[in-house]
Amino acid sequence: MNTQSPQTLVEAIKYFSNPDVCFEYAKNMHWPNGVECPYCGNRELSFIRTQKVWNCRPCGKRFSVRVGTIFESSRLPLETWFAAMWLVANAKNGISSCEVARDLGITQKSAWFLLHRIRHIMESGSVKPLEGEVECDETYIGGKAKNMHSGKRKEMREKGFPKTAVMGFRERDGEVRTMVIPDNTKETLQAKVLENVEEDADLFTDSAKGYNGLSEHYEHRTVDHKNGQYVIEHEDGTKAHTNGIEGYWNLLDRCYHGTYVIMSPQHQERYLAEQDFRYNTRKEKDGQRFQQVAGQIVGKRLTYEALTTGHLQHMAPIKS
Repeated sequence: MNTQSPQTLVEAIKYFSNPDVCFEYAKNMHWPNGVECPYCGNRELSFIRTQKVWNCRPCGKRFSVRVGTIFESSRLPLETWFAAMWLVANAKNGISSCEVARDLGITQKSAWFLLHRIRHIMESGSVKPLEGEVECDETYIGGKAKNMHSGKRKEMREKGFPKTAVMGFRERDGEVRTMVIPDNTKETLQAKVLENVEEDADLFTDSAKGYNGLSEHYEHRTVDHKNGQYVIEHEDGTKAHTNGIEGYWNLLDRCYHGTYVIMSPQHQERYLAEQDFRYNTRKEKDGQRFQQVAGQIVGKRLTYEALTTGHLQHMAPIKS
């Protein structure tokens, strides 16, 4: 851990107000073992101090500290980036692009792009199966009718209000993991369970039919909410319930409706990654949480084109 890193908001404001300090911080996060050329991996470099770029002698290419990071091609100063990363990492209920724009003195469009790139690096990408006692549940996320324009609300009543299906897992002694799913069919639910939960784990779900048959792989115990069951204590002392993951849904709902009002379906995964990160680091201090985000800046570039049109790539081109 970098002992010089700020641990409070006041310290962060002072620390990252100096562009040279921001440069050194980003450099150490990018190349903890020393600067090397991102193009050929060589370390025979010369540093041009006036431009803050390196020149690689073997391949002749120049590069800055931003190459290969979420900062690449961004015109925002590193001071703004680090301030935004601190705000996102430590905002208990999330932070909107409008608020970030006001706080940092940038446009809302820039703040929106900035926030999605920070959420992108918050994605853990973990494929390690969850172990021990694991709760599993699914929910639907969507905007509230009262927040819509009257014309839009009338249209939605006729077509049906769009909702995004989300599935979540919670280790009772560990992390939360959520994901967008196409539907809540048995095939989809059980495939996700088998993918994310270690076999022989204690699995707790509600009585939805989609979970029937999982006892072949897990110690599967259920509660029937329709019949008023919320906690069932078994003879071995195990308590069957899904209260933990349902409590997490309440936190997600508060973040959604209290801060963002609406989350576009094509960006849902990044909003979930942000909320998962914040929940899984809830016991850490603000400085530790920030350093964990800053430590993931490398190799996760997200371009504006990919952000705004990536969800359209599966669509067939319109014939003229």
